[in-house]
Amino acid sequence: MTSPWPVTLREENLILRPLRLRDRKSWDEVRAANREWLSPWEATKPVVPGQAESGGLPSFYEMVASHRRDGRSARSFSLAIWLRESGSERFIGQITLGGVVFGALRGAHIGYWIDSRYANRGLTSRAVNLVSSFAFDALGIHRIEINLRPENAASKRVAEKCGYIFESVRPRFLHIDGDWRDHLTYVKENPKVR
Repeated sequence: MTSPWPVTLREENLILRPLRLRDRKSWDEVRAANREWLSPWEATKPVVPGQAESGGLPSFYEMVASHRRDGRSARSFSLAIWLRESGSERFIGQITLGGVVFGALRGAHIGYWIDSRYANRGLTSRAVNLVSSFAFDALGIHRIEINLRPENAASKRVAEKCGYIFESVRPRFLHIDGDWRDHLTYVKENPKVR
């Protein structure tokens, strides 16, 4: 599979594109303003016996470099969510089509976060629909999962609004906010891939 990286997806005033180094100030400001809003849903690193604890989160520059490597190799497509308003673009979140696997599985998962000031406006659902269409049409992905915490009613509404169907409960699925957390799995399949 030749990767289409870098990819930009658009729908009206919504733009999804890879983060650039010059986006750091916007990213830092939005993340700082949303620290409390996002912390209950953020992935954390578990303590693994016998392994030295790794450092904290990567720097912004390391994150952008990692996104570029993963995009070029078609393993993951991490995109910033931008909203065009009054002639300018505002950074409002991120969405990732991750865990991309081809071959017999042809699967992936979607994860996302949104600035609290832009929540409940349908923007996350629009971003999920754009990324789902890209995965199905450009990559030929068969199955996409959205795994979310049972307590995250807003994320559950996004998955359902975008046509994802509840499939299962995954006990202790991901390390989130300092512990292994149960997740609900929502799935959408590509009817064009047989």
